[in-house]
Amino acid sequence: MSIAEASAEEKKSVAAGKMTALELRASFSLASIFALRMLGLFLILPVFAMEASKLPGGDDPALIGLTMGMYGLTQAMLQFLYGLASDRLGRKPVIVFGLLLFAAGSFLAALAPTLTWLAAGRALQGAGAVSAAVTALLSDQTRDEVRTKSMALVGASIGLMFALSLVAAPLLVAYTGLSGLFVMTGALAVLGIAVVIWWVPPEPRQHKNMPRGSLRDVLVLPALMRLNFGVFILHAVQLAMWMAVPLMLEKAGLSREHHWWVYLPAVLGSFVVMGGTLFPLEKRGYMRAVFLISIALTATVQLGLLLSVDGASIASMVVLLFVFFYGFNVLEASQPSMVSRMAPAHVRGAAMGVYNTLQSLGFFAGGVMGGWLMKHGGAQVLFAVCAGLMLLWLLVAWPMRQPKTS
Repeated sequence: MSIAEASAEEKKSVAAGKMTALELRASFSLASIFALRMLGLFLILPVFAMEASKLPGGDDPALIGLTMGMYGLTQAMLQFLYGLASDRLGRKPVIVFGLLLFAAGSFLAALAPTLTWLAAGRALQGAGAVSAAVTALLSDQTRDEVRTKSMALVGASIGLMFALSLVAAPLLVAYTGLSGLFVMTGALAVLGIAVVIWWVPPEPRQHKNMPRGSLRDVLVLPALMRLNFGVFILHAVQLAMWMAVPLMLEKAGLSREHHWWVYLPAVLGSFVVMGGTLFPLEKRGYMRAVFLISIALTATVQLGLLLSVDGASIASMVVLLFVFFYGFNVLEASQPSMVSRMAPAHVRGAAMGVYNTLQSLGFFAGGVMGGWLMKHGGAQVLFAVCAGLMLLWLLVAWPMRQPKTS
């Protein structure tokens, strides 16, 4: 194909609201970085508590919980700094540096002789907080009208890695042990560095010529603060509800090694339905309605789980989790897209840093909240609180306006 023909094809894609070849390359390459990194993290989750208890110091459940949550704490502390650094130093150097730290933390955890050293490895993993820089780079390389599709590819990669880890982790740990999983995690991070260097398109340079922004430039925008509040609530609820969902599946008669029979179809089905509804409705100008309905659906799922605590069937759990993953995936795809549109270009990395900081804090808060509520109130109180938090978010999000496309 000639240059003129290629240019004509690009113009047709732009006119039709489709991704260009460069946007597709950026979307798939950056989604693969998320996928490689999150697969390494998710492989640890289903087996961590049991395997960590075998290390010296592993007889303390509180220390195991702290070791598990250490990743989220250090990531929350550094997300904004990484985002701000990417505005000033460029996205790719910051991403490569973060992945190097993540890989180093993984290898340290693999060699950990005690639970304390394992906690140090988890903390160093969290110090590789590249999410803000990656999403900022994706925003730089995509137009507003296709950005939600790009973010959805990232969300899909994360969801698929989560589903894959539920199946693969118990099988892999039987052969490699926990240390082997951490070695695999480090290797996946190194592979991610290769993707950044050789597959991700060259980053735009315009943000280096823009005026330098500050944290205040991000925090004074009410629209951004609503989205930051929302991502905190969403991930707190997501992590908290998983303190009770596996137990409900076991009560329904599904053994733990077969839980993926429910998770996998629910995740995959939700992505299919999301693709058929979110993007066409966004194109027609119904983004606000889709966003608010997704929050309401996620709140409804929490109420459904509350009513099903003592008598859930496998079929009802499949339906509830399908609806949850649909609402969750729509919100995961649309929120970072809206942050990137609403933030001034010269502080886009900082805005994504604040957003990802609140996301990480939501993970940490959800784990703490979920454990405390399960201990002191049980699953019914847990789901009641989760439903209340989602309804509170719906009230906070209600004043939002339809996102504009530049």
